[in-house]
Amino acid sequence: MVSHSVTETESLGERLGGCLRAGDVLALTGDLGAGKTTLVRGIARGLGCPEPVSSPTFVLMHVYEGRLALYHFDAWRLSGPEDLLGIGAEEYLEGEGVAVVEWSERAEGILPPQRLEIRLESLEAPEERRICLRGLGLRGVELLEGLG
Repeated sequence: MVSHSVTETESLGERLGGCLRAGDVLALTGDLGAGKTTLVRGIARGLGCPEPVSSPTFVLMHVYEGRLALYHFDAWRLSGPEDLLGIGAEEYLEGEGVAVVEWSERAEGILPPQRLEIRLESLEAPEERRICLRGLGLRGVELLEGLG
């Protein structure tokens, strides 16, 4: 699918946030500026998280409270999945909230097999993004179907 604006990207995230349940994991990939954090803003809104969402690049993880807790990871600065394990990420990846991992390719090997993978690609127009979704395992497929 193609998103033509920040608003459309956030709206997709909001719809997705409304479908999420405890234990869900979203694995985001895409270049710098591709819209990963924009999508997470929408997910947070869909989960009813009132505080503003920002990239956790320098702190590795932000927690936002809503209908479910949103654990927002940024693996950009990590050298590998062991770094995420070092901050106790496995507790959050299998926890009572929803985990969203930006730069998830750097966490490969510790992500659960049931997840939704989301790749964002910048297109020629400044705010246009190609968003590719792939459900892994039963829950990942259910999330895809929930987005219709």
